[in-house]
Parts: sequence; C-alpha cells; structure tokens
Amino acid sequence: MEPIKSSSAAAEEWICDALAMALADESPQALHRRLYLRLREEIELGRFAPGTRLPSSRRLAAALGVGRNTVISALDQLLHEGFIRSRRGAGSYVSRLEHPLPRALVAAPAPEDRGDAGLSSRGAALLALSSGVRDGGTTFVPGLPALDLFPWSSWRAIQARQLKRPPREWLGYQTQGGLPRLREVLCDYLRLSRSVRCTPEQIVITQGAQQAFMLIAQLLAEPGDLVWFEEPGYLGARAALLAAGLRLSPTPVDADGLDPTRGAGRPTLVYVTPSYQYPCGVTLSLERRLGLLAEAERSRAWVIEDDYDSEFRYGSKPLASLQGLGDGRRVLYVGTFSKVMYPGLGLGYLVLPPALIETFRTVSFRLARESHYPLQAALAEFIDTGAFTRHIRRCRDAYRERQAALRSALAPAIERGLELSSGEAGMHLLATHPKGIDEEELQRRGAREDVVLRGLSPLHLSGQRRSGLVLGYAAATVEQIERAGALLDGWLAQSGR
Repeated sequence: MEPIKSSSAAAEEWICDALAMALADESPQALHRRLYLRLREEIELGRFAPGTRLPSSRRLAAALGVGRNTVISALDQLLHEGFIRSRRGAGSYVSRLEHPLPRALVAAPAPEDRGDAGLSSRGAALLALSSGVRDGGTTFVPGLPALDLFPWSSWRAIQARQLKRPPREWLGYQTQGGLPRLREVLCDYLRLSRSVRCTPEQIVITQGAQQAFMLIAQLLAEPGDLVWFEEPGYLGARAALLAAGLRLSPTPVDADGLDPTRGAGRPTLVYVTPSYQYPCGVTLSLERRLGLLAEAERSRAWVIEDDYDSEFRYGSKPLASLQGLGDGRRVLYVGTFSKVMYPGLGLGYLVLPPALIETFRTVSFRLARESHYPLQAALAEFIDTGAFTRHIRRCRDAYRERQAALRSALAPAIERGLELSSGEAGMHLLATHPKGIDEEELQRRGAREDVVLRGLSPLHLSGQRRSGLVLGYAAATVEQIERAGALLDGWLAQSGR
C-alpha cells in the first residue's frame, strides 16, 4: 500500500477509517493504548508519510466514537516519543523516521501489554467485555431493580416454610428441568401475561438468563457459526455467545427494532430483545416480528427471544411474544427473575420448542446442576399467591415516577439538545446528543460522586460506534435521581452539551 502523502480531507477520512479498524476488534487493551499502537505501527511502516497532517483530536474522537481525552492521550505519547510533531495552531504532523520498519519487524505487544495472562483469544475478548463494569453505587445502574420496594419479610417467611421440612428428593441431584410446581405456575403466568404457548414440560429452570444463552449456544450451534446480533446490543448475551466461539454479525436496530432485511449471511441463531430493546428502548414492530419469524423458517435459524423488561410498560399493552405469535418451532424464549425481584436470586427460565425438550433437560443436568429446589418452591409460592404480580404492579407505579424525576432533572439538558429514548417501558433511558457525549470524562466525574454512568459505545459490535449514556432509574429513589440528574446536567453543560 502506498503511503499517504496528501493532507486533504480525503486523506483525513482514510486515516480515520484505518484507525477505526484498531478499535473494532475485541481487545482487552484500553482504547488509548490500542489507538496509540495502531498510529505508531502505521508511522513505522511508512504508511503515513512524513509531513502528513493528522486529523484534529476533536475530529478523530468524533470519527472513532471515543472520548477526546482518549485521542489526546494517544497523541501525547506519540509526541513524547517523537513519532509526531506539533505546530502551534496548525495541528499534528508525522515526523520523519530514519529507518521505517518492515511489517514483519514491527514488534507484537508483550503479554503484559495485552493483559491476557495467557488467555485464549475468546478469553481475551470476554475480558474486554467485562472491563469497566465494577460499579460502586446504585444510581443509574441499568437493569438493577428497586430493592427498596421488594417485600423482604413476606419472602423470608415463604422461604422459611419451604426450608422447614423439604422433601428428601429435593436435596439430591435433579434431572427434571426444574421443580414441577414452579414450571406449572410459570406456565400459567407466561400464558396470561405474555401470550406464550407452552406446557410445563417445555420449561427448563436455569440459573439466570446467562445460563440459558450458554446452553442454546452449546447445543444448537457449532464454533464459527453466524449469529445475527442486535447493534447495539446486550453485553451479557454477547459474552455468552462469544464464549461458545460463535461469530456475531451486527444487525442494525432502528425505531422499529432489529431489521431482519439487513442481516448479513445465513444465521444459525438470531438474538433479539423484542419487548424493550436493550439499550435503545424500542419495541420490535409487528411487521418486523412476522418478518423475523419468516426469515427463521427460511434459514432454519433459531431465534433467541430475550424478553427483556417485558413486565414494565407504562401505558400501552405489550405485543404478544414472538414465541406466541407463531407455532414456536424456531423460537427459544428466555426470561429471568433478576430484573423483577433481585439479581442475587439467580433464577431464570427457558421455554423450548417441543422437539428440544429432552435434549436440553439431559444436557443441562451435565453442564450445570439445577438450582436449589427449596428456593424454587418458595418462588412458586410467591407467584401462585399473587405476591409476584402485586410486586410488579407496585414497581411499575414507582418506576413511572422515577423516570419522570429523571426527565425533569435533565430538562435543561434536553433544551440544549440532549435526546432521551421514549421510555414507554423498561427500567432505563438512553441519553444521546447530536454532538456526541464524552463517556469517559462523564464516567470519571460520576465515579467521584457515586453516580454510575454506563456508556453506549461499548454496546456496539461494529466500528461505527455512537456515544451516549444508558441511565437506569429503577434502583434509585426520586431524591437520589434528582441529585444525580442535576449533577449530570451540570457536567453536560460544562462540556457544551
């Protein structure tokens, strides 16, 4: 490839595109480190000719979808090492190297630079997905429910009854796919609330949604198989599918949800959150639902329906589940109790097509032992007595109020151009701005004030990353939301947003 010699706008576009490739892979390294290494390599190989003007830090940050401080950090290191030089008021330029290196001689990062400690490529990718999620507070944490509203005394009493004299068979290894009574009451609940068509035998109780994703990936796909995955999409599901060695193809999400007409290749699996897409907060339209089911039949693909946040809608009645729209032959319906009750419960469920029941029951016993039967019995009683539905209703009213408090706190920022998702359902709002948002800077400020600010850009698979904030409002009180919202509004104002 010929070196870039032009300082034209076209050359700047090429440079931005070349650098975007460095940020598109699943690397565990920090963004500024990856950007620095890619720039250095291009200069050492002579691809960026001496005298080539680099795009401004602001231009690079916007093009790459990263914070400006990330770009400045990378450029400062290159400047310090002499790879670029800076002219006051005129930008940064590539320095002349006496001996540009052939590609074969460019050193690979040392293991300690990669931070992989001998991990496999899949392990390194999973490590990268897990970075930056250790939160210290509860304000604005997405997916965390209102722990202050949970009926702890009633729940403790139910658990105590089930633990007092559990049947002997509950205390051994189980191979039934879950406590029969829990599967029965769950079957009734899903039929009434989500139009799911199933029998208790089709339900497998799991240790959360993650285990369901991993079982599906292990049993229905080969390493290297293609998955249509929402772009942007949920990191938890992404990690489970990557761990199975699957290839994830970013499939665009717009105002009507995932667009199956824009899916690339022939998928083995399709992952979708139709009720309330995470993180964009849109609902998959009926037309898209029918189109996706038709595509699954044509491609012989399995649809993973993650019914994320389906319990919390504020006004409109939810559409029927994908599983309940057709005959359910190609849909695996995944649900969890973590978002309604509390994450530490560690219980979820998987509704299977009839043809897969025996396979999943048998293999799930080998891959992951069934969870505590007395706990499952307590949950069955909690649902059967109506306590579960009453708790959902109470949370729904509180979440509506908490969302309104968040919108009110950010009203000045909205007047300045901040955009919030519709909030017709769910437990979070997506905040974006036409000028972009410096996620890293806001996260640093938030950490000092015990305010958790999760960025949108890591939820993208492709290099075309949009910046923003995923603001969970369920776990915080109105007073906490008002305080944190006022802080966030001030930080946005200081950054010209």
